[in-house]
Amino acid sequence: MRDGVKLHTILWSPKQVKGKLPFLLQRTQYGVQRYSSPEKFGYVQDLAADGYFFVYQDIRGRYASEGTFVMQRPTRDKKAPRSIDEASDTYDTIAWLLQHVPQNNGRVGQYGISYDGWLAAIAPHPALQAVSEQATPSDMFRNDDFHHNDAFRLSYGFEYAFLTEAGKRDSLYQFGTFDIFDWYLKLGPLSAINQRYAHSRLPSWNNFVAHPNYDAFWQQQALPTRLDYPRVPIQHVGGWWDQEDMVGPQAVY
Repeated sequence: MRDGVKLHTILWSPKQVKGKLPFLLQRTQYGVQRYSSPEKFGYVQDLAADGYFFVYQDIRGRYASEGTFVMQRPTRDKKAPRSIDEASDTYDTIAWLLQHVPQNNGRVGQYGISYDGWLAAIAPHPALQAVSEQATPSDMFRNDDFHHNDAFRLSYGFEYAFLTEAGKRDSLYQFGTFDIFDWYLKLGPLSAINQRYAHSRLPSWNNFVAHPNYDAFWQQQALPTRLDYPRVPIQHVGGWWDQEDMVGPQAVY
């Protein structure tokens, strides 16, 4: 990346490359080492048959990538050339691929579900031709993931913060009881999370507690304040019964 950080990236290529091929790019915080060859991997099997270079990348600070992970990392200061965000990391990744992978046709498509799709089209590289964002959050206070109709989702907030920030790899909190609902009933005030369990080690949880209202912290993360006019065709995918991001894809659209 432009600041020298290296991101762990896996490239899958057809055994026989006939002509020049486009890239399909997915950047994720959930670990790419577990991904198998595309022709054996879930919903991309049909795409593999069509012939693409498949690129899977651990985002900054997660799994095998260098750097520091920041949940919903704010948009970078464009006046500082070496400043970074998820969009600049995407841009630099595409630039590297175009330069280093032979027999590419200079075209990239990007896709991702939930967190993996939420920043795909901000400040796009000219080679990015299309994006499919699936169940993307739009505003984490208004209606997506951590709040529903501005009401804080306690279990989701704590467990997701622990999942992504307790270590570089996903970490499930061990409640030590079968009835997790009962665990939360006995928790008491929000302050008990840090006093007894997290001990201020989870940045996102600290922010949830420090920002209970729709202030600048939440507003700077929301996509409506970050997206300019789309310069890339975007396919918005959502589900009416998605318990996390039903509003997001509609709002982004």
